[in-house]
Amino acid sequence: MDKLLIRGGRELRGEVLISGAKNAALPELCAALLTAQPVTLRNVPRLQDVATMLKLIRNMGVSAEVGDDGTVRLDAGPLNAPEAPYELVKTMRASVLALGPLLARFGRARVSLPGGCAIGSRPVDQHIKGLEAMGAEIAVEHGYMIASLAKGRTRLKGARITTDMVTVTGTENFLMAAALAEGETILENAAQEPEIPDLAEMLIKMGAKIEGHGTSRIRIQGVEALRGCDHQVVADRIEAGTFLCAVAAAGGDVVLKNGRADHLDAVIEKLRAAGATVTALADGIRVQSHGRLQAQSFRTTEYPGFPTDMQAQFMALNCVAQGTAKVTETIFENRFMHVNELVRLGAKIQIDGKVAVIEGVERLSGATVMATDLRASASLVIAGLVAEGETVVDRIYHLDRGYDRMEAKLAGLGADIARIK
Repeated sequence: MDKLLIRGGRELRGEVLISGAKNAALPELCAALLTAQPVTLRNVPRLQDVATMLKLIRNMGVSAEVGDDGTVRLDAGPLNAPEAPYELVKTMRASVLALGPLLARFGRARVSLPGGCAIGSRPVDQHIKGLEAMGAEIAVEHGYMIASLAKGRTRLKGARITTDMVTVTGTENFLMAAALAEGETILENAAQEPEIPDLAEMLIKMGAKIEGHGTSRIRIQGVEALRGCDHQVVADRIEAGTFLCAVAAAGGDVVLKNGRADHLDAVIEKLRAAGATVTALADGIRVQSHGRLQAQSFRTTEYPGFPTDMQAQFMALNCVAQGTAKVTETIFENRFMHVNELVRLGAKIQIDGKVAVIEGVERLSGATVMATDLRASASLVIAGLVAEGETVVDRIYHLDRGYDRMEAKLAGLGADIARIK
């Protein structure tokens, strides 16, 4: 099992290329299931979750060719097994995204209940409720969602779907299913994350009729068939945000090529308030940081608010900032598992339910720590970059699920970091 060895205390300088977004690439790989024509996706990140999704769709009979330049060519024409078995999806919650496309194109699907990070329950009942409103019949048996069209139906039908909560994967599933449904579908309380309009733009290239993507109300007029397309995956705002926090904590001057400042307003606002200089460029983001920053309180919420996927990384920054900050987590109930590991490095953090209070310290000290989930891994890497001495981050398979060769990118900026067996 691989680990990261980090010797802290170096500023970060130079230029880093931000990869395509994991949370856009995964639904877009599933969107290729909607057509029998070839689909080309560009800027696909090299991640464990992407490899798992490719393995899953290949298992269904899809042809998938992966180039060294991040290009993936897909052909779901030969797809013959509309199934996502547990063995292939137990490490990845995004497997549920296969349900909508398979049901829309083939009228049936058998998809395992999803796995992924152990950061709280992720109920799929919203997916089931929405697809049932579109004319599906779904039973949950032996850990699988077994779906088919209602008796007498040959296609899903349009519906008005209002979810009980904002759900990103739910919005994506309904978008894909509605693209091939009969009639009009209206999604109320839709997620607004940038990955949603990116998926919608891909579907529009395929011939879908969609309006309102990027807002809380999306209207889809179903079509009988979709065609192939060529689409570039949007840049990963969470990877960009992670590098912003790393530079803010460690100090330095870095340009994030392809980074989208307009996708990170809430995070950038807090970084500027902390004392970092963040500048939006035509083709990226520049971040400069010198000396200790000021601790910043924040509350996670749905986009365009402060993302839960950036909570752990900003907490690592707060650990070495001046002052005391209060962090409130409203999205997932188990998303403070990185706190005990940060405390091992010398951080001062108290937890009370959904609130963590961080008292900044002048320096952290290196130790061996263990990653518990994807974003927790990133927070421990940031802490290791600023800690005195050596930090070893264990279980970095979590990190590999969502970051494209993070240690190589940090080393390119001057960090003393290496992957060890």
